[in-house]
Amino acid sequence: MAEKQQYAPMSTAGLIRYFDEEESQIKIRPEYVVYFSLAIAAMTLIVRFLV
Repeated sequence: MAEKQQYAPMSTAGLIRYFDEEESQIKIRPEYVVYFSLAIAAMTLIVRFLV
């Protein structure tokens, strides 16, 4: 008789692969993203009300 093959559940089959390969070359601290966003917002307000 043929042996039964075991399959991984479809919901987790792709997730395991992508977690192993997740390596970003660009690393930005979250604080810098917030500071940059605040600077853009401030410049937008300055240009809006002074020009």
